[in-house]
Formats: sequence, C-alpha cells, structure tokens
Amino acid sequence: MHVREIGLQDASDKEIFTTAKNMDRIVVSADTDFGTLLALWKENKPSVVLFRRLSQRRPEYQVTLLLANLPAIEQDLNAGSVVVVEQNRMRIRSLPIERD
Repeated sequence: MHVREIGLQDASDKEIFTTAKNMDRIVVSADTDFGTLLALWKENKPSVVLFRRLSQRRPEYQVTLLLANLPAIEQDLNAGSVVVVEQNRMRIRSLPIERD
C-alpha cells in the first residue's frame, strides 16, 4: 500500500507514525527525524527503515537494496526496530529506544 493510497502524503510525522502503528505497517524513509521521534516517544512500533548516506538515492536502487536485505531484517522489523541502511552496512536497533 502506498502512502498516497491512505492519504498521508501531507500528513505530519505523528500522523504517519500513528497510522503505521495502527495498521501494523513499517515506515520507510530517508528522514532521520523519524528515528529521533521514536526515541522521544519511546514506542515499540512502528518499525522504521531509514536510508542514510547513500550515494545512489534513486527509489529503484533503494527498493533493490531493501529487498536484497529483507530476509536478514524481517524478524527485527516485525519485533519493532529501527533499521538504518547505509551504502555498505546496516545498523539495527530494537524499539523502544532507551538512553544508554
């Protein structure tokens, strides 16, 4: 389901998170604010995939990268995690994010 299909193209970050949580969806974004907001809200859902520092920002590349790595991160996403995808690595942090 595309964001446009559920009317969130102009939604606030909080509306996106609330809808994703209620619909058991995963947020995929390049907006690093989502990771910060999850830490502040101390929620365990929705999971978020963040694309950062990619030399190739084309959606086709991001989809290919996500699908190639999905088997390795699927369980973490289902459990509630932030997955940061960079050019040559991925970092996974379980939700809720607690201060160290």
